[in-house]
Amino acid sequence: MKPGAPQLSEHIPSNIVLDWTSGDLEAVEAAFKSAHHIERIRLNDDRVAAVSMEPRSGIANWDEQSGRFTLITATQGVAVVRKVIAESVLKVPVDSLRVLTDDVGGGFGMKIQAYSEYAAILYASKKLNRTVRWKNSRLESFLSDTQGRGYIIHGEIALDAEGRILALRVNNMIGLGAYTSPFTTAFSTVNTKNCLSSVYKIPAIEMGAKVVLTNMVPLGPYRGAGRPEAIYVVERLIEAAARSMKIDCVELRRRNLIGTDAFPYQTAVGPIYDSGEFEAVMDKALELSNWRTFPERRAEAETRGKIRGIGICCFLEVAGAILNEKADIRFSKDGYLEVRMGAQEMGQGFNATMYDVIASQVGVPVDRVKLIQGDSDEIHEGLPSLASRSLMMAGNAAVLACRQAIEKGLPIAARVFESAQEDIEYRDGHYRIAGTDLRLSILDIPAKASSLEGDLDETVLNTVAEFVSPQLTFPNGCHVCEVEIDPDTGVVAVVNFTAVDDVGNVMNEAAVCGQIHGGVVQGLGQVLGEQVVYNSDGQLLTSSLMDYFMPRASDVSSITTALHVVPCTNNPLGVKGAGESGVAGALPASMNAVLNALAGKGIDHFDMPATPYRLWQALQHASS
Repeated sequence: MKPGAPQLSEHIPSNIVLDWTSGDLEAVEAAFKSAHHIERIRLNDDRVAAVSMEPRSGIANWDEQSGRFTLITATQGVAVVRKVIAESVLKVPVDSLRVLTDDVGGGFGMKIQAYSEYAAILYASKKLNRTVRWKNSRLESFLSDTQGRGYIIHGEIALDAEGRILALRVNNMIGLGAYTSPFTTAFSTVNTKNCLSSVYKIPAIEMGAKVVLTNMVPLGPYRGAGRPEAIYVVERLIEAAARSMKIDCVELRRRNLIGTDAFPYQTAVGPIYDSGEFEAVMDKALELSNWRTFPERRAEAETRGKIRGIGICCFLEVAGAILNEKADIRFSKDGYLEVRMGAQEMGQGFNATMYDVIASQVGVPVDRVKLIQGDSDEIHEGLPSLASRSLMMAGNAAVLACRQAIEKGLPIAARVFESAQEDIEYRDGHYRIAGTDLRLSILDIPAKASSLEGDLDETVLNTVAEFVSPQLTFPNGCHVCEVEIDPDTGVVAVVNFTAVDDVGNVMNEAAVCGQIHGGVVQGLGQVLGEQVVYNSDGQLLTSSLMDYFMPRASDVSSITTALHVVPCTNNPLGVKGAGESGVAGALPASMNAVLNALAGKGIDHFDMPATPYRLWQALQHASS
């Protein structure tokens, strides 16, 4: 952005692709003028790589006889990838390309994209008239996969004399890379904006974002996609303000939490929170983490020559993104129920959860349910798995489809029973005449319908339902991290981590806790060392797992998780989304813990990553 800097595209002055502002600027300015205290901060949110277990790969085939392409690759949803490659790259009708996805070894947002290699191998297959296979090495993935984060964040918060927040102002610069990618504008602007109020009463909020071309791999959505950045700046500002105003950091948060009597709560940035018990969640986290007795543990650590710190993060993030989704449910004559939807299993527990949800909704055995996904010939539309929306959107669409199918079966059952429709009830997968032992399984309806007079056939129960959510959902929580730093080496040990989360109704506790664990570790990874580094010549220096830090089991203590259930009121299942909130809580909590440890040595600011060398340098500088 500096004057005279190389221009990546002649038609984009100063390399600024997007200069965006949102909020009530006049109200924010007035609040800052009247404030008793203003806290300011500048934060680095370095680029990170989405190091999925399975690197990208693909198999392409051109069939001359049918005039169709087939691409087998790991995606987070086949419909979007097919549409982009067919329409925008190959310039062929959408139905002439079939995209297949089976097992996916991790995505994190990176596998949403339609990558150039996909088009290249499809082109090569047609040119050579043979099947073409390709797979990335880990080095190639570091060089070509979309990366995450990459922000410089400027934040300011205005408070009155009692520590109540009056206004918040955030300005971000986002290093886009040399080219854009899908969803860039969403995660760099509204995703961050929608989270800035978090769990706090903030009357006025302003946000600006400059999205800038850089000589790097394109930025893409990465677990949380702009939401952790919002929570990070808010929590760092609150922590700094607490020190400056000499108010206990927990007490300062408590004074500003949105109370249970405020719902539905209209935020200054647009979203309307439907539900939450933010103070109860925080109190539960304080109790489980033994926050009150931390000074004793700090004193004990000092006897061993260690520096101990504790950090807290109260957070709320938005889930759902695009608020409409369809599900296609079909009943077969052989007694199975098939459900088609755009969401894709990629290791997050979606399949295990959805089988149970659908089976319980219809009241049939799980082994009678089939999820059809990962085939663009079957899934013509629908969004991929992203934004913690799979259960909230696709799951609720499936629920509506199940309920509508049950209603469709009532007149068929009435004809079979030769009774009035109002005499029939539905329970446990069967239509029954109340007070009798007559019953008919819903799975038998397609076969029965074919034998009845009229134009009925086995498709009589098939239903396509669309769920349209009136609002986003708002998973929230409170995380507490405790760390110990060895001042001789700068090595950080995460000795305790407590996560209390409200994700609404819980359909599959093991899957939810697994998602929280995974998100926490990805947040800790960024704090402890994950960072994409290029030298001044544009050479990637972190091009292998020898150079790029990844958290291992030995870097993380056991994680204590607890669920605080406050059902969402905006969808039939009452769920809020669980896939990404772990990052939003862990990243600020663990950095606050590191800073809490360093504060005793006179260090009041430190940027990620907290690598041993950088911490050792900071401690050496402080001691001298």
